[in-house]
Amino acid sequence: MTNIPIKRLDLPLEKPHHSSGGGWKEYFSFSTDHKVIGIQYLVTSFIFFLVGGIFAMILRGELVTPESDLVDRTVYNGMFTMHGTVMLFLWTFPSLVGLANYLVPLMIGARDMAFPRLNAAAFWMVPVVGILLMASFFVPGGPAQSGWWAYPPVSIQNPTGRLFNGQVIWLLAVAISGVSSIMGAVNFVTTIVKMRAPGMGFFRMPLFVWAVFSAQIIQLFGLPALTAGAVMLLLDITVGTGFFNPSNGGNPVMFQHYFWFYSHPAVYVIILPIFGVFSEIFPVYARKPLFGYKVVAISSMLIAVVSAIVWVHHMYASSTPAWMRMVFMMTTMLVSVPTGIKVFAWVATIWGGKIRLSTPMLFALGGLIMFVFAGIVGIMLSSVPVDIHVNNTYFIVGHFHYVLYGTVTMGMYAAIYHWFPKMTGRMYNEGWGKIHFWLAFIGTNLNFFPMHPLGLQGMLRRVASYAPEYQGWNIVASLGAFLLGMSTLPFIFNMLVSWMQGEKAPDNPWRAIGLEWLVSSPPPVENFEEIPVVISEPYGYGKSEPLIAEAHSHQD
Repeated sequence: MTNIPIKRLDLPLEKPHHSSGGGWKEYFSFSTDHKVIGIQYLVTSFIFFLVGGIFAMILRGELVTPESDLVDRTVYNGMFTMHGTVMLFLWTFPSLVGLANYLVPLMIGARDMAFPRLNAAAFWMVPVVGILLMASFFVPGGPAQSGWWAYPPVSIQNPTGRLFNGQVIWLLAVAISGVSSIMGAVNFVTTIVKMRAPGMGFFRMPLFVWAVFSAQIIQLFGLPALTAGAVMLLLDITVGTGFFNPSNGGNPVMFQHYFWFYSHPAVYVIILPIFGVFSEIFPVYARKPLFGYKVVAISSMLIAVVSAIVWVHHMYASSTPAWMRMVFMMTTMLVSVPTGIKVFAWVATIWGGKIRLSTPMLFALGGLIMFVFAGIVGIMLSSVPVDIHVNNTYFIVGHFHYVLYGTVTMGMYAAIYHWFPKMTGRMYNEGWGKIHFWLAFIGTNLNFFPMHPLGLQGMLRRVASYAPEYQGWNIVASLGAFLLGMSTLPFIFNMLVSWMQGEKAPDNPWRAIGLEWLVSSPPPVENFEEIPVVISEPYGYGKSEPLIAEAHSHQD
């Protein structure tokens, strides 16, 4: 071991400015501790997750009957737009950034993120986005009603005639969210490239770090396109320019290119960290090394590359030329190769392992099962004839939600349960965790599976009323939605009670391998008394090699 070359430790690019820990009040302050910021992100995003979920249950309540008889159609359109916007920009993105904020410095042996103040500033933009979006309910005309994609010419319409309207607020909120995401991406990429512990080459990084790295590279290259499109749309609405307004000579389809050039890769920004979570959890609860570590790591970067050349498959029905449809059908199918590599690696890791079906493992397995289903449907949708047939129907909604809820949110729950002892120093209640899993798993499938036959039968999405023959499946979907909403109650109860008075957690309750498990629970302010020296690949379950040069590695 003494002959292993050790690279020089890169110093932080900005000196951390931590307080000594001010208890619960610190979570309401402008803290620069990455762990505090991570929990701030997680809690704030979960509050908005509940808000978005309430919107969803109102929408599903409306769809129990074919007639539009619960809320006004204008209110329905506003809530429908806000549900998608809140769930994407205030739940999935911030929650995953929060998880990465907490874990990445610990996993790479750093004391903090590269730019602590920038990190704090990026978080405090998130509540501003939420307040703006909620405030749009109180302006004349209510919130934006053009969906979370804001396609013109619908988004350019302004029935109130007022300059300050719901759509303008929506665009401002999305722009602020984009700035926050770009700041975060710069911070993550810099931290991962420059602040890894001695001995931690790229192929000794945990796969969660690989996934975050790949996702944040997508953010850096893709977000400028969405930002440019949003600015041009804002100018069309406010000062009457003609970028996308057909009455002024604009081309509304061009907005779709700006939007989807980022917003399709954004799906991988969201799901890559969850792939990283699966890669961390399966080896721990199967007690086996991760199968094909280097190939799985490279597959994350391949997904990031291929994600930049798939956006037109959202536009097969938007006067897209036949040659372009064919090209993007092939590139979209190509994404299944690196994602398939990951799935095979996870299955191989689980196969023959000493599996413990603890709550994190249940959520990870549930998320994997639903991702495989979503992936099969996704390959179907990449085919031009199938996509044209189900375009603008509930089949698309069902697929999208199997990805965003069935995979991402289930994976997020797996991560929260797995690292809860590390974050809080307390153990959660396993019984309540399993109740939460089964309610969420059953509710997710009851809610989103019926949307597939509905779409194949021709039920359009984004409508408050529908033909009576679709009612049966809609009742099942709505009952699933209500069950899914109820499933959050045992989770909230478990987290609050366990955080306040749960059993004290040991430093490494799962006997996991990784730098974050070598420090106390919760970790000290500066993470490590001494920066560790990494001498082997991660996931060495059942092997004899220590992870770090010191003799206190936590291995079987």
